[in-house]
Amino acid sequence: MENIIRIIVLAVLAIIVIAALFSCANVVPQENAYVIERFGRYKTTWHAGLHFKIPFIERISRRVLLKEQVADFAPQPVITKDNVTMQIDSVVYFKVMNPHDYAYGVENPIMAMENLTATTLRNIIGDMTLDDTLTSRETINSQMLQTIDLATDPWGIKVTRVELKNIQPPAAIREAMEKQMKAEREKRAAILTAEGEKQSMILTAEGRKESAVLEAEAQKRATILAAEASKEKEIREAEGRAEAIRTVHQATADGLRAIKEAGADEAVIKLKSLEAFEAAANGQATKIIIPSEIQGLAGLAQAVKESAK
Repeated sequence: MENIIRIIVLAVLAIIVIAALFSCANVVPQENAYVIERFGRYKTTWHAGLHFKIPFIERISRRVLLKEQVADFAPQPVITKDNVTMQIDSVVYFKVMNPHDYAYGVENPIMAMENLTATTLRNIIGDMTLDDTLTSRETINSQMLQTIDLATDPWGIKVTRVELKNIQPPAAIREAMEKQMKAEREKRAAILTAEGEKQSMILTAEGRKESAVLEAEAQKRATILAAEASKEKEIREAEGRAEAIRTVHQATADGLRAIKEAGADEAVIKLKSLEAFEAAANGQATKIIIPSEIQGLAGLAQAVKESAK
């Protein structure tokens, strides 16, 4: 009986030892760290892998996530330099770089960082007007990042980015801003309409000017062409008259030459000269000056004509 009891006791002890050994084995996941204390004092930091602790002597004080984390803080009331109260909420991206400092640097690091963010935001916005606040997000983000990152270094936290998530001015301010934006849009629309009308008038005037210039050039070319045609006509008519005179003179000269070659006497030649004078007058001249040597011959010719009747 005693042997049975002894065996049972040994089995129970073995089970307790095995359970204790299993409880002392710990697997730390990737991107995690465990802070280990021995008798209440910091002993070491476990990183990813299998680790064993001494039962009843060592314990896991804190499990720390080493991934980059996001802290979305509630809207905070802030007052601008021109005494406008508005609500601003911010988002902080951070990463734990030192698990020891994160565990022992400050109680509740997330809450401490939230309060630090709210205080920093109030200080920055307090030196800016409403318009500057609405148009200087990048400047505010940069200033907050520098201040918060410097303050959280003793806590083992590295702040990588700070963003203003939303800025909510008072309802009256928003209404005034909407009216201002509406007036600006109407103003821009009116300016664009006026510029369009002005451009249209300019284009119309330029078109009329170009049309008038083209019309004047066309009239000028037409006048030049008409003058050239008239000049050409006059030249042609003058050449025709000259040609006719040359033809008459040539015919007269040929006739006289033929008469002379036929042996006509001087009286016949003078008579032909008189006929040439008559042809030259062509019924247009009121007076014809006849040389004295053929005046007698002219009277003789008239007497011959009368006797022939």
